[in-house]
Amino acid sequence: MLGSKLDDYMRFNETALSLRSTRQSVLASNIANADTPNYKARDIDFSATMQAALAKANPNAQQSLATTAVKHYPNPLQDAGTLADGTPLLYRGVIQGAVDGNTVDMDVERNQFADNAIRYEAGITAINGQIKSMLAAIQSGS
Repeated sequence: MLGSKLDDYMRFNETALSLRSTRQSVLASNIANADTPNYKARDIDFSATMQAALAKANPNAQQSLATTAVKHYPNPLQDAGTLADGTPLLYRGVIQGAVDGNTVDMDVERNQFADNAIRYEAGITAINGQIKSMLAAIQSGS
């Protein structure tokens, strides 16, 4: 029971950090492929994915089947537009097209990468605050 309450207490920030980390990987992939012909810049809709992740983490939410072996099909099935954790990948809108078909705009990618990194750091600060307040409550209670 106590573990469940602690999980509930930390769930939002834990989920946000995990999603920020995933987004950072997607943005880094865009930057790494800035010179790859026909590469299409990708991103995730943080708000929608966060809401879906929180709904999925809710114990009252509908549970999906768990896979127990590598050869099992993921539930739901993945395609090129879905990450392994089920996060949908979207194409970034084209601001200025390139002759080689690449849609990566380095200014946009750098800004998104920096913004996401700052928000990740803010999430770490929030979790540290939660942990400090729990430690203070434990120490004052003993």
